[in-house]
Amino acid sequence: MSDAIVVSCLPCEGGLQIGVLTLNRPSSLNAINQSMIDCLYEQLLAWKQDERVVCIMLKGEGDKAFCAGGDVRQLFTALRKDVKAGQQEAEQFFSHEYRLDYLIHTYPKPIVVWGHGIVMGGGLGLMVGGSHRVVTETTRMAMPEMAIGLYPDVGGSWFLNRMPEKTGLFCGLTGCALNAGDALYAGLADRFLQHSMLQEVLDAMRLSTWQKESEANHAIVSKILRRFAKAAEPLIPESNLQQHKQQIQRLMDHDTLAEIYHDWLHYDTTDHWLEKAIKGFLQGCPTTAYLVWEQIKRGRHLSLSEVFQMELTLSVQCCLHGDLVEGVRSRLVDKDNNPKWRYASVLDIPKEWVETHFESLWPADQHPLSSLV
Repeated sequence: MSDAIVVSCLPCEGGLQIGVLTLNRPSSLNAINQSMIDCLYEQLLAWKQDERVVCIMLKGEGDKAFCAGGDVRQLFTALRKDVKAGQQEAEQFFSHEYRLDYLIHTYPKPIVVWGHGIVMGGGLGLMVGGSHRVVTETTRMAMPEMAIGLYPDVGGSWFLNRMPEKTGLFCGLTGCALNAGDALYAGLADRFLQHSMLQEVLDAMRLSTWQKESEANHAIVSKILRRFAKAAEPLIPESNLQQHKQQIQRLMDHDTLAEIYHDWLHYDTTDHWLEKAIKGFLQGCPTTAYLVWEQIKRGRHLSLSEVFQMELTLSVQCCLHGDLVEGVRSRLVDKDNNPKWRYASVLDIPKEWVETHFESLWPADQHPLSSLV
């Protein structure tokens, strides 16, 4: 077990229990590493088979973050030291992370994810699959991979495709910041509650009369959250995505990424939120922009398991192609914020370069996630 995951159980009537999993790295904004991923997976599997456990609560320690994402600096160190060893570490990290995300998506028992504070990257991967996803007044959500040369993974090919209009593609290309209102509008969350209500929610869950049937227990959780959400409703912030719906539709109304680039390069706005989003695209990794474009297109009709299989290939290939290592160096390690990308602009990128990122590294029957069904 990892010290960075606190496992506890709340006793309920009739010897039943609520399992509580707390990400416990507040100084690192609860960023998840390999040992945390494995701990969460093993515990969820154990509770899946334990008839006493009727519901799961997944939350983060501290007031600043649920989870700021995956700890990619560890991968950076491994890849810089030895590319072959780094590739093996990348395969292990991403395959374990995606297996965990898939388990959360398909879990039979209710999983309440308390998405307060920062919810980014791998944190969003943990959250979106939960049956009951809560955001609060402090929620700040994003898939900011454009900045580091990765792409919106952890099922992004699935959930970005299910956002209204083309807001999913817009969020992937810009890494724009989302508030709780955005998360509700985009279908990334189900309920808005005040962060101060957490203990009250846990108490209400503990005092509930739980059933043997999972479907009935899902309804119990829904009723509890609905009651608290009614009181918090006046505090829901306005959705930037919804407010900028017409502008986003106009910005995304192009057939190619090159057309988007030309349009956005000369787009004149005094709107701070929109300006920052466009800047995120123009200053981000050009290769990532194409990967986002392609993952949305290719992932549109894939099953959830096929999405994670495609993304594992894409993520490991990103580790081998160089831009991710350079992006992590520039943004997170040296912090000079001056990455030297392989290609300077989306206009310079050959189609063949993009295609190599989607080439599988394993025979079909040996894919590390071939067992996902």
